[in-house]
Amino acid sequence: MMKERHSLLTQLKLPAIQAPMFLISGTDMVINTCKAGVIGSFPTQNARTSEILDQWMSEITTALESDDNAAPWAVNLIVHPSYPRRDADLELILKHKPPIVITALGSPKDVVEKIHGYGGIVLADVINPRFARKAADAEVDGLVIVSAGAGGHTGYLSPFVFVEEIRQWFDGLIVLGGGIASGSAIHATQTIGADLAYLGTAFIPSEESLCQQEYKAMVVESNSEDIITSDAITGVKANWMKQSLINGGYDPDNMPAQGSIDFASNGADNKRWKDIWAAGQGVGASKNIQPVKSIVETLTKQYQHSVDRMKALTP
Repeated sequence: MMKERHSLLTQLKLPAIQAPMFLISGTDMVINTCKAGVIGSFPTQNARTSEILDQWMSEITTALESDDNAAPWAVNLIVHPSYPRRDADLELILKHKPPIVITALGSPKDVVEKIHGYGGIVLADVINPRFARKAADAEVDGLVIVSAGAGGHTGYLSPFVFVEEIRQWFDGLIVLGGGIASGSAIHATQTIGADLAYLGTAFIPSEESLCQQEYKAMVVESNSEDIITSDAITGVKANWMKQSLINGGYDPDNMPAQGSIDFASNGADNKRWKDIWAAGQGVGASKNIQPVKSIVETLTKQYQHSVDRMKALTP
């Protein structure tokens, strides 16, 4: 495991993954993030059909294969049996061989051997130690541990607690998510024992983002006090921007009971996504809409400043 950790980290300008975001991450974001030196990723369901997914993965592969300095790319696959395109998406993954596959919402057991068969790395998205152990038992290469403060679906544990508990028994890659939106926060993930940081919200207001301009503007205008945690929208706990809940007809102070979890329907056509927008607690770090390249450059400068600061503080 240590060899895989070192090999992946040496390919990156910054120890980070641009998290796969529903209806936000697309080919332009992935390609430009990788070219900037950070792992880019997208969820397979963002491609509305299998034919489009096939095209997307071909486009990403072609754009990056001639760039020796580009970071590897990743695709996010829902592995829950109720997701109707799971097997079809997996077949396309086996065809295009993305370097990294991030599994979510279910056990990765049935896909690990197949992805390892072409030399791919499997990371499992988990929100608690129990799920982490199950994923490790399936022989994944790493764990994406989602702590408190994450957008989309969120965890509930402090990152300090979560990383410490997992690192006690797991020597594979640990990717930490949850409110990470600056270069200093990326550096902090390494100091507490993780290998990579998982950033989603920081990339929402990018020029390459697929979301509406209004969504991007709301991220720029919001801060941590504008984030509401609720399981009413998707059935799983997630962080939402307060104003978008209001726009969607909800009272942020009186959210309804837990909603239904539905992987079978096409989420891109679901009305609940029209006005209700997710963002992590680190939303206040985004100050303007800009290209992915500029976002990574800013994060890199902040990261190096944090490294230099810690060197100066070390006796």
